[in-house]
Amino acid sequence: MENQPLRALVLNHVAFEDLGSLQPVLQERKVAIETLDASTAHYPLVEAERYDLFIVLGGPIGVGDTEDYPFLKDEIACIRQRLAARKPTLGICLGAQLMAAALNARVYPGNQGPEIGWASLQRPEAAKTPEWFAPLLTPGLSLFHWHGDTFDLPVGAYHLASTEAYTNQAFAIGNFALALQFHPEVTAVGLERWYVGHACELRAAGINVQDLRAKGLQHSPTLEKSTKAFWNQWLDYIL
Repeated sequence: MENQPLRALVLNHVAFEDLGSLQPVLQERKVAIETLDASTAHYPLVEAERYDLFIVLGGPIGVGDTEDYPFLKDEIACIRQRLAARKPTLGICLGAQLMAAALNARVYPGNQGPEIGWASLQRPEAAKTPEWFAPLLTPGLSLFHWHGDTFDLPVGAYHLASTEAYTNQAFAIGNFALALQFHPEVTAVGLERWYVGHACELRAAGINVQDLRAKGLQHSPTLEKSTKAFWNQWLDYIL
């Protein structure tokens, strides 16, 4: 009997914040991808533990918005159960913040204001970088950031990266969980949907879309090469 293909369950919060550059990497590995809308999913997600990989993507709401978006409480409980089972889990931006909350770490508005745009990652002092994370620390590489909240490092987490604005940009838990505050998955084409979907936020923040697009076109090709190496090395490590 042939081996069953690996399966990934993806929770998204807005359709245009999708898997991006991670999707073709998973497809090349014959990973079957199923996507659920986090806001309309039927909790508890009992089936979540049965998947080989669980991915929680970004979105424009925050961990503290549970009165307006009560599903967040159920989503955090689902993530907590998945992490307690020590099953491979990835959180990006809001997904990383939800992971931090599930691990009982504080999530709160950043005191430096929103971090929107391109910036390089910094290696934490005295931290040894896992080989699979090294492609994201390539000198001169810029990563895309879009968040207003940040989080404290959960107890037992391994700190992976910082930026000048915010100390906690990535952490790992054991050999099964990874939380990324930034967005390694973005592509120049995919970001066009972000510029439309987040138009009100960009205007409120006084960010020029044309400038943001120009920087995206400049940085995306190099980012996509580095993230392809990163995704493959991380998947080799975690699955």
